Amino acid sequence: MKNTNSILVSFFLGIILFTFTFCSDSNSIENKPNIQALTESWEKVIPHQELPEGLSSLSAKQCGVCHQDHYKEWQQSTHAHAWTDLQFQAELKKESSPFMCINCHIPLQNQQEYIIEGLIDGDIYQPVKRKNPKFDKTLQQEGINCASCHVRDGAIIGPTGTKKAPHKTVKDTKFLSESLCISCHNAVAVITPTLACSFETGDEWKAGPYFGKENCIDCHMEATHREVMKGMGERPSRIHNFAGSGIPKFDTVTTNIKNGLEFYPKLAKNIITLYDSISFSFKVKNEHAGHKVPTGDPERFFLIIFELKNGKGEVVASATERIGEKWQWHPSVKKLSDNNLDPNEERVFSFSHKSMERGKYQLSVKVTKHRMTKKTAEYNGLGSNYPTFIVIFEERYSVLVK
Repeated sequence: MKNTNSILVSFFLGIILFTFTFCSDSNSIENKPNIQALTESWEKVIPHQELPEGLSSLSAKQCGVCHQDHYKEWQQSTHAHAWTDLQFQAELKKESSPFMCINCHIPLQNQQEYIIEGLIDGDIYQPVKRKNPKFDKTLQQEGINCASCHVRDGAIIGPTGTKKAPHKTVKDTKFLSESLCISCHNAVAVITPTLACSFETGDEWKAGPYFGKENCIDCHMEATHREVMKGMGERPSRIHNFAGSGIPKFDTVTTNIKNGLEFYPKLAKNIITLYDSISFSFKVKNEHAGHKVPTGDPERFFLIIFELKNGKGEVVASATERIGEKWQWHPSVKKLSDNNLDPNEERVFSFSHKSMERGKYQLSVKVTKHRMTKKTAEYNGLGSNYPTFIVIFEERYSVLVK
């Protein structure tokens, strides 16, 4: 009888255990998230890079010990401030900011605090992440540094692959080509109904007249001849300030402009009779850029400002023209207009005012280049010291009305 009871107890315990295990397994299968792999290029980071032999750090500062000119030039670039830029940091703090925005601003996994392994149900706001055990915060602050472009697979990638360097160096000019620039400067995607990337510089260049003739490096990394390291002799090199918009990220930093535009002002007459019109034409031509101007961030724009003052210094007439895109961001993303200048495109802006009094007049013409509107800067809490624009042309013309 005891044996029979023991058998029955064991039997029922087995059923209970089987049922519990089956239910637990079923629940775990049902609750297991659907993790999708990262597929888009802008979702991915450059994998962790080990130190090439001969180096003690991947920091630009360390590179600058030997490559002093290159380091000083890089410090003047917006690349150096890609992470610390106040506008970018303000954007990161927004709930709508997805994880992958940092991949162009700190492109090395070494610089990122977390490693992203996939997306739950493909949702960019549900990344599967784990702590990066090799995260280097000091390296993070350098944004796009020397290693971002020149370190891969335990070696320094250079244009010559010299054996004289104190570190392992390999030659790969194909890697150090415009394709490297375009990997960040051509991010085009509608990510959510209210979030879009519209950085089309690469596509603009490919569609333009300089494709296959000149590239990003030809214009934005001016060729020079110098010692890349003291004692190694002069050789062909390139300037590393990556001249571009010319609008610095901080008011304490000097940056370098690469202006694609040329201006052709023309005052019809500097002496006119009463009731004739003071007439002025201002031709703007995208004469030097292989892409549209402005390009990159869709919030960039130019203003052409005309202002006419009488002999008393009073403004009697004014007008403002705008070159750039206009976007709607809410309730859904939509480009409203786009009058960016194509390569070699020219546009003429006219100003005219009928004179009603005799005397001396002064006409001023000013062109300003803007990173964003004042309203956007205020919305992001960037402060009055954050540079949002620079003046790239300003002239005054005297007119006598008899």
